[in-house]
Amino acid sequence: MRSNTEQSLRDLDSRSIATQLRGGSDEQIASALQSLPLGQAQKVLERLDPARREAIDLADVAHDLLLGRGYPDGTVGRLLESAPAVFAPDASVGQVIEVLREVVRQQLVVYVFVVDQGQVLRGVVAFRELVFAAPSQRLDEVMVRDPFFLTARMPLVEAMHEVVTRHYPIYPVCEPDGRLLGLVRGAALFEQQAFEISAQAGAIVGVEKEERLATPWVRSFAFRHPWLLVNLLMAAFTVAVVSVFQDAINRVVLLALFMPVVSGQCGNLGSQSLAVVLRGMTLGELRPSRAYALVIKEGWLGFLNGLVAGVLAGAAMYVMASFRHESALHLGGAVLIAMIASCTLAGMAGAVIPLLLRRFGADPATASGIFLSTVTDVVGMGSFLGLATLLM
Repeated sequence: MRSNTEQSLRDLDSRSIATQLRGGSDEQIASALQSLPLGQAQKVLERLDPARREAIDLADVAHDLLLGRGYPDGTVGRLLESAPAVFAPDASVGQVIEVLREVVRQQLVVYVFVVDQGQVLRGVVAFRELVFAAPSQRLDEVMVRDPFFLTARMPLVEAMHEVVTRHYPIYPVCEPDGRLLGLVRGAALFEQQAFEISAQAGAIVGVEKEERLATPWVRSFAFRHPWLLVNLLMAAFTVAVVSVFQDAINRVVLLALFMPVVSGQCGNLGSQSLAVVLRGMTLGELRPSRAYALVIKEGWLGFLNGLVAGVLAGAAMYVMASFRHESALHLGGAVLIAMIASCTLAGMAGAVIPLLLRRFGADPATASGIFLSTVTDVVGMGSFLGLATLLM
């Protein structure tokens, strides 16, 4: 069972963990890093000062942390561990078992990797197969040839897409030419991807993916406040649009009552579209060839939902305007048309915005929410107030 200290470290973001560990010895820090998930431990190690990092690099306990430091964030290589059981094809089962007697006392061995003289992966043998094989048999007689492997620079999103139908406890990691580099544990791979997916909901509203429940409030404030200022700036566009139609709002109070209805429906529909697109990006399902069809589909869904909601909202506007002896038919029609138009555009915007952001190198999960809320507010309120002004 993990100690309370180890569990409390896991609940913090990488910068807070690094701050807490700076007062400890090199051995204590290296030991604490081993208790963390590999990806998180590497981020903590990178936040330590260079002298401390170099000292920890020399410790044997930090060996697996060093393997992945040369690879970019979000790739399989960042989770790379050394392979404890690597043998030549002509090694006998008896020889392998004898060597592994000492290895299994220190770590779990699930697969034996078989490589040639050039360290190219030729096969994999499950540990249980060794137990039932004859001691005199060679590994190349019992191994699974041409095994599936991941490459070190493969993005985690792509790796998850590859292993979704291959649920193994361990995956070999190789160079593109097949040379074995190490292994990645299935649990670590899925844990890291689950972390990335869970971070999307926060990123959309300006919450950094490293922020945890135990993150100090000062750090949380520094994470969140800049995005709120950006959102405030973008809201100025919505205010500018509404101010253009201030005279119409003053003359017909019902317009003010129905503005949040149109804007809210438009925003919710855009958020649904955005959520589907971000999920597709995360799981590797969204390919460039499908982008155009996706935008059309989301626009069509927006049209249908806008039509249904517009009929209901338009009928409500008609009834309320009739009691006030105002232009009931025109106002009801304005709500209907505005709802259809704004929902159609919102659905398309929810698909287009993350695609454009990814095209220009920005993080779709982080920036899409702010742009989408601005677009839906401006389109929703602008179309409704503009149509109402023209029809009255």
